[in-house]
Amino acid sequence: MAIYAGDLEILQSVLPQLPKIWDGKQCVLELQAADYNWRQMEWWGFYFEFRVKQMLENSFTVPGDRFASVVFDLKRSVNWDIKAKAIKSDEHKVILNDRSAMEQSIKRHGWHGEIIGLCDVEYNDVNRSFQKWHTELKGGKSAYEVAREKRTAVSRYRKTKAELTQIVLLLLQEADLDQLAIMRQGRNSNGAPRPEKYMFDLETLDRFTSYAIDL
Repeated sequence: MAIYAGDLEILQSVLPQLPKIWDGKQCVLELQAADYNWRQMEWWGFYFEFRVKQMLENSFTVPGDRFASVVFDLKRSVNWDIKAKAIKSDEHKVILNDRSAMEQSIKRHGWHGEIIGLCDVEYNDVNRSFQKWHTELKGGKSAYEVAREKRTAVSRYRKTKAELTQIVLLLLQEADLDQLAIMRQGRNSNGAPRPEKYMFDLETLDRFTSYAIDL
């Protein structure tokens, strides 16, 4: 029996109980009440992360192992990361975690898990009402937003609603790592290179050990 079998049994039992329809305002307010990343533009990804941790806190360790500055989201028999991905996108790659930390996690436990929530998202209306509401809730524009406006950069439309359609449980072992793409993040402000991250292409799912939870 695989080391992650017990983890898998719990995940397949608990995760189908997640709410399927996420209203942006309601979710942001729920995150705010929990003081959990409620200011973030990509609220839906943090909402998925928040609810998964909440539902698994009695059966998994939250958070998981730490490797240097990287802390994984959950751990039972192996470490797990929690990711959300919009399904109607030209880009089918999911950004995973720090390359070195994932390699160390696999070296320690043999496997590393990813809980990937696939979502159908809706975007803001043309007058950016959700964006304005969220900005007011945060107490005004962030320094980043002010700086962007000075550069006259165009702000992305905000996601106002998400529907969780499927959850993919991806298990990675050392032999799988060569099949993942590498995301190079450039350099920090001090000139030091940012750590590389692994990326997973959903189009290659059949090459890996994975389990789907249809909702």
